[in-house]
Amino acid sequence: MLLHIPGVLSAEELAHGRQLLLNADWADGRITAGTQSAQVKRNLQLPQHLDAARELQAMVEAALKRNSLFFSAALPKKVFPPLFNCYQGGMDFGNHVDNAVRSDPFSGDWVRTDVSCTLFFTHPEEYDGGELIVEDTYGLHSVKLPAGDMVLYPSTSLHRVEPVTRGARIASFFWTQSMIRDDAKRGLLFDMDMAISRLRGAQGDTEELVTLTATYHNLLRMWAEL
Repeated sequence: MLLHIPGVLSAEELAHGRQLLLNADWADGRITAGTQSAQVKRNLQLPQHLDAARELQAMVEAALKRNSLFFSAALPKKVFPPLFNCYQGGMDFGNHVDNAVRSDPFSGDWVRTDVSCTLFFTHPEEYDGGELIVEDTYGLHSVKLPAGDMVLYPSTSLHRVEPVTRGARIASFFWTQSMIRDDAKRGLLFDMDMAISRLRGAQGDTEELVTLTATYHNLLRMWAEL
C-alpha cells in the first residue's frame, strides 16, 4: 500500500522546522547507509545526535502521534527516530531496498522496518528532480509532495530518489515496525477502517456497523504482534 497523507505538519511546525534545517550542520548521508545502499547514495544527512536533529525528531514524532490516518495505515508498534536529508547539486539515491532491521541509536532497541515514510519539508516548486520512485507489482510510482505532506509505503519496495538538478530537496524519512507485519493484511485493515469511518459519518452507529467494527478489531487481535 502506497498512501499520501496530507498536512502532517502544521504551518507553524513546518516554518520552524525549515528554519532549523536551513541552519543545519549537514554530513555525508552514507553515515546510516547499509553496505549495498552506500554504493548508490549521494546526499546530505543531519547527524542524529545534534540538538537541532533531536528537536526536529520530537516535532515529527508528536505530529505522527496525533495523525489518525498514519495510525490506521501503519498500525505502529515502534517508530525509528526520524532522520533528515538534503539532495542538491545533482545528488541522488539509486535503486535500493531499506535494511530489514535497524538499531535505535538512543534506546538500542531493534526496529523491524515494515513501513517506510518520507515527510517533505520543501515545496515541489523549490527544486527540480528529486522524485521518489517506488516500484511495486503495479509498476513505478513517482512521488513529489507539498511541504508538510508525507508518503507511506512498504519497506520491501525497491525505490530511488531521482537527481536534484535545481534547488534543494529536504525531507524527513523514517521507518515503522507495525503491529501487523504483513502488508496485505495491513492494507485490508486500513481499507476496512476507512470504510467504517465513512459509514459512521453517513449513517451513525447502526447495528450492522457495530458488527463490522467488531470484525475489524477481532482481525486486528488475531494478526497483531505485540
